[in-house]
Amino acid sequence: MSLLATLNADMKQAMKAKDKETLQVIRMLKAALQKEQIDAGRDLNDEEELTVLSREMKQRRDSLAEFEKAGRDDLIADVKKEIAIVEKYLPAQLSESEIRDIVKAAIEKTGATSPKEFGKVMGAVMPQVKGKADGNQVNAVVKELLNQ
Repeated sequence: MSLLATLNADMKQAMKAKDKETLQVIRMLKAALQKEQIDAGRDLNDEEELTVLSREMKQRRDSLAEFEKAGRDDLIADVKKEIAIVEKYLPAQLSESEIRDIVKAAIEKTGATSPKEFGKVMGAVMPQVKGKADGNQVNAVVKELLNQ
């Protein structure tokens, strides 16, 4: 079942359950996917759908960080609920040890030895962890391992 079909089914469930928060997030996800589909002029493949979902998740995580800095407790709870809903549609997230293993393999593969080669390592790692790990977390692991 495609992601849009899953979203449509979940949207119907949320409507029947009168779950306004879930319905709102599903509608936003569906709109983002449809916009991307229209821009591409064709149906999206799984990887492109994952890219859109990852972008939506990143926006929510960035919002959460900003709200926490500003001390907006009223908005923090809402964004956390949205993040939980979006996570249902993303693949299972990698653990930190799995991320470390992928980064170590990429460092060996690229032959990176210094922090100056950060971009080369990130370029090798990100396609492997797309949608499965937060970019900021990957960034921190790469910096840590390159600084050793």
